[in-house]
Amino acid sequence: MTFQRARNDEQREVRRRAILDVAAAMLDEMPVADVSLNELSRRVGLAKSNVLRYFDSREGVLLALMDSVVQDWLAELADDLATAMDTGLPLARRAARLSAVLARSLAAHPVLCDLMGAQGGVLERNVTVEVVIRHKRVALSQLRATADLLRRYVPELGAGAETFCFQSMVLAGALAPYSSPPPGVRAAYQAEPALAVLHLELEDSLQLAVRNMLLGAVPRD
Repeated sequence: MTFQRARNDEQREVRRRAILDVAAAMLDEMPVADVSLNELSRRVGLAKSNVLRYFDSREGVLLALMDSVVQDWLAELADDLATAMDTGLPLARRAARLSAVLARSLAAHPVLCDLMGAQGGVLERNVTVEVVIRHKRVALSQLRATADLLRRYVPELGAGAETFCFQSMVLAGALAPYSSPPPGVRAAYQAEPALAVLHLELEDSLQLAVRNMLLGAVPRD
């Protein structure tokens, strides 16, 4: 991939989008921890200093990508819930069904889970205040949109919907590494099968945890 010098806002946006597309492709091949600015620059076809004209750091690239990934996931989740949910069901059955849909949706997006898992400890370091503010504004808007979506099917959540959504996504990021252990850990499970109880299937463990959180978040009379 080669570029001419970006001379206007439209060309700069094309360059910025290309960097994000390459970063997304890299995350299909490797975890967040293995994405380096050097390799990203090489694949984009720009000097590292030129990539830094558009994003202040590797972490800045990944935070911007995360905003896009979450937006795409949210659109898919809206379709999945519209198909699966029945607002006429009792609360317990709606909670179980919503938890199953949410868990399945998150588990089907490993890049999103990986980014969520890295957000607090990795991605929000080595970035400017301006980048953090911009990302947090987008994240807050997306969180509110997710909460509004879930309240369509479980209105009993009320004001607790935002907290429930945030904790569910953080939980997905925390549980995801246990569902895809590295080769050495897989070999240990094969050598000693009793240890495999620690190998969690992401969708199953998320569904149980999300359902428990959901019912706990519903206000009691």
